[in-house]
Amino acid sequence: MDFPVQVAEAEMASELPAGAGWAFEWKFDGDRVVLWRGASGVRLQSRSGRDVTAAWPDLAAAGMALRPGTVLDGECVIWRGGRVDFGAVRSRASSSPARAAELAERLPASLPVWDVLMHPELGDVRGRPWRERRALLVDLVAELDGPPIQAVPVTEDASTAREWITALQPRGIEGVVCKRVGSPYRPGRIWVKVRAAVPADAVIVGYAGPVTRPRTVALRLPSGAVRFSRPLTAALSAEVAAHVRRTGGARGRRVLDGVPYSGCAELAAEVEAGTTRHPTVTVRRVRPDLL
Repeated sequence: MDFPVQVAEAEMASELPAGAGWAFEWKFDGDRVVLWRGASGVRLQSRSGRDVTAAWPDLAAAGMALRPGTVLDGECVIWRGGRVDFGAVRSRASSSPARAAELAERLPASLPVWDVLMHPELGDVRGRPWRERRALLVDLVAELDGPPIQAVPVTEDASTAREWITALQPRGIEGVVCKRVGSPYRPGRIWVKVRAAVPADAVIVGYAGPVTRPRTVALRLPSGAVRFSRPLTAALSAEVAAHVRRTGGARGRRVLDGVPYSGCAELAAEVEAGTTRHPTVTVRRVRPDLL
C-alpha cells in the first residue's frame, strides 16, 4: 500500500439504517487523518492525500509508539472545556510549521481511530470484514499507554446509537457513523452518517427543480439564514408543487450559494436542522395552517 491512500467516506442519512448487521461509531467533528507508522518515522495524511505531518507534531510523536507497518484511519480532534472544538482544529491545521510546536502545547490533539488499513504482521487488511479489522485495531491500540491515540467507541445496538446521537451532542459529538460489520474497507461512500438534529419551524421561500416536482426547497430558518433542504421525498415534493400551483406559480428567480432557484409564496414547514457546523436541513412536513 502506497502513500497516500484513498479513504472510505460516509453518505448522509436522517435515520439509522434498518436491519441487523450494523455497527455504530461516534462521529467526531475534526480533521480526517490517516496515520502511517513507517520503519523510521510517522507520516500523517489528510482526506485529500496531502502530507499534514508538520501540523500535528504531537500526534506524529505519539504514533511512534505503534509498531512499524501500521496504518490507521481516524480523526484529529481537540477537546476544550469538555467538548470537541472544531475551530481549534482548524487553527492548528492552518498554522505554519514554525507555530506547530507552540500550538501543540496550547491545543494538544487527540486521534480517535476507527480502522486499521495495514497491520504490522498481516499487511494490507482492507479486504477483511469490518468486525475482524475492529478486533485488530483494538489489539494494536491496547499496546499503547493511552491517549492521544484511542479506538472510537462503538456499539452494535441501534437503541444505544440513537441515545448517543442526542446524549453526546453537548460534548460536540456530531452523531454516529454506521458500518456493515461484514464490509471491507474501500474508497467511496460506503458508510452512513447520521447527525444530531433538533426540530425547528422554518419557512419555505422557494424551490429548485421542475415546478411539477421540486427536488429541494429554499428555507428561511429561525436565525434568518436561508438554506437549501436535503432532497424532498416524493410526498413532500407533491405538496410543495400543489402549493406553488395554488398560490399563482413561481415568483422570480433567485440564487443561493451560487445555485439558482424559483421563489414562491411562503409556506411554513417543520424541519430538522443540523446542530453542528454542517448546514443540513431535512423537511419533515409542511404546515399550510401556520401561515
